[in-house]
Amino acid sequence: MSGYTNAVKEYVERYKAEVGSDALLDPHAVAEWAFRNGLHKPSVKTVIDAIATDIAQVFREEYRVDRLGRRYRAKHAATQKRGTQMLSLWADLDDPNAPHTHFVKSFAQRRLQIVGDCVQLATDVDVYNDKRCPTVPIQIPLDFTLDVMELQQLPRKVA
Repeated sequence: MSGYTNAVKEYVERYKAEVGSDALLDPHAVAEWAFRNGLHKPSVKTVIDAIATDIAQVFREEYRVDRLGRRYRAKHAATQKRGTQMLSLWADLDDPNAPHTHFVKSFAQRRLQIVGDCVQLATDVDVYNDKRCPTVPIQIPLDFTLDVMELQQLPRKVA
């Protein structure tokens, strides 16, 4: 673990001890407390990273509706290495200058993220069931075929 990670863990523990938190933690409340108590002094890079995160979130939340009434995400990210740096580059689906290869990579990366989330969810559920031994173990089906088909059949408003 990095020094930064350890520092964050230390002030989270201090927050819990000083503020008297229950089992649920609000990262914003912890961050505000750490900042006000001088435990976290953001660098220029940290501020720029936070702004970039906000910009990416705005990109992620931009949806449009096509002529058939399908709601689609307008902007898509793909990570790529440039030199020693990994960048998250965004392109607009409606920009005719955005390369096809960008969207191939973006969609493949999103699919891998979904698979990774499913693997982690299955592991978390298995561990929960093993630790808690509930009378009715939690079952999480990971075949989304019918879910996707059902949601695609919902009536759409044509633009």
